[in-house]
Amino acid sequence: MLEPLQIRAHFPALSRTFSGKPFVYFDGPGGTQVTQSCIDGMTHYLTQCNANHGGAFVSAVESDAIVEEAHTAMADFLNARLSSEVFFGQNMTSLTFAFSRAIGKTLNPGDEIIITHLDHDANFSPWRLMAEDRGVKVNVVTVNPADCTLNMSDFTRMLNTNTKLVAFGYASNAVGTINPVKEITRMARSVGALTYIDAVHYAPHGPIDVQDIGCDFLACSPYKFFAPHLGAIYARQDLLESLTAYKVRPADNHAPWKWETGTQSHESLAGLVGTMKYLEWLGETYGQASGHFRSDRSTILHAAMNAIQSHEAVLKVRMLDGLMALPRTRLYGITDHGRLDQRVPTFAIRMEHHTPLQIAQYLAERAIAVWSGNYYALNLTEQLGVEDSGGMVRIGLAHYNTAEEVDRLLNDLSEL
Repeated sequence: MLEPLQIRAHFPALSRTFSGKPFVYFDGPGGTQVTQSCIDGMTHYLTQCNANHGGAFVSAVESDAIVEEAHTAMADFLNARLSSEVFFGQNMTSLTFAFSRAIGKTLNPGDEIIITHLDHDANFSPWRLMAEDRGVKVNVVTVNPADCTLNMSDFTRMLNTNTKLVAFGYASNAVGTINPVKEITRMARSVGALTYIDAVHYAPHGPIDVQDIGCDFLACSPYKFFAPHLGAIYARQDLLESLTAYKVRPADNHAPWKWETGTQSHESLAGLVGTMKYLEWLGETYGQASGHFRSDRSTILHAAMNAIQSHEAVLKVRMLDGLMALPRTRLYGITDHGRLDQRVPTFAIRMEHHTPLQIAQYLAERAIAVWSGNYYALNLTEQLGVEDSGGMVRIGLAHYNTAEEVDRLLNDLSEL
């Protein structure tokens, strides 16, 4: 188990108070807090080597080295085969819209794609809009409302030789469901379809191995796992080279550079390198990893994420049991203790006589941060019948949260 005080010492924001109370961050699904090493990396970059790409002078050379290191570190985090299989951008949403245009260029009327109602809209609307432009048929996998899991019979029925792309999430950002990503990828590959995985919500909670999954594309957002506001995409090298990037003419024509349109946020990439140093420390201190990884650092990073996953498993049970014990409260998603490995510690609830916004405001007054609404999982809130009445309250745990914080939230909700 992780030692909470030792972990929390790496996150300066966790020392904040509000109205005389320690501030509790259960807002991680919208973006986690960052480490001191991340802040130090950004500060060092901005004070010592703030420059644009490709200069002959010393600060530009140092800047380029940091940018290259960010690509290598991200490839290690995802266990990509090559560092050139990773590229960065403003956020996952913007990158996916750009990538949908590139993939759409290869599709024609009569082709089909599959998307799901469990996904964040960033892995739904870009593909739907692309399909409208290209005359491509869209098939949408529904959700089992009882436990908020994908209806796999839908997926099996829809998959055929005309299917060219399957886009789905690793974990639901609304209710925490972990999808069977390896199974879906295998099924898609059996008919020659590409796979595009939104791993934004899963990345803070467990290890990701793109080689083991066998996916073609995987998107995530470093600001959801203790780093600055960035988006990142893994893609197989051959696809990055063969697809058309919409870019300015002087830009490099090789992956990953041809996909990084315009000047990147170099200070954010420096912060990401700092975050990876924290995860390396965590992996060396607490973690274990098994498998085949691209580097020693990749092994250590996967050990860190294994340790985070094990630590959060205990908090997950504590929060689940407490929420289920609250009267007049509905908890959405998987609740069976025998299946908790199929969900991350993200919980969506509704309480009788209170709107989700009222509950979020009530907790905010007590120095507890949670989200209310649909969190861009609009299809899911519509299918669950809660969109028109304010959505749900989302409570998201990260590995820096504590059992005491869980109990404090449960006590406040009990009083409400």
